[in-house]
Amino acid sequence: MAALYADEQFPLQVTECLRHLGHDVLTVQTAGQANRSIPDDAVLAFATQQGRAVLTLNRRDFIRLHSQNPNHAGVIVCKDDLDRPALATRIDQRIHAAYPLAGKLLRVNRLR
Repeated sequence: MAALYADEQFPLQVTECLRHLGHDVLTVQTAGQANRSIPDDAVLAFATQQGRAVLTLNRRDFIRLHSQNPNHAGVIVCKDDLDRPALATRIDQRIHAAYPLAGKLLRVNRLR
């Protein structure tokens, strides 16, 4: 359903679950961008160029980037959750509720 780009710290198990839910997820690792200390604004620019929403746990920096320039393919900021399948399900639900994602900031919180 959604084209996503998971940044370097995003949990691999969550990206795998999202793929099983039908999303097209490209990771920094599979894009050949891992371990390069790429700045967050460059991560967002790459994702935008690829037409992909960014998936990140780096809430503060990507919320700031969104507020500075909302012209992107989407930003999904998540609170980490060790229940990876549950996190993927919450992300999937937010995507379905907000699709299309262009220019949007989605927040996915941890259940209490």
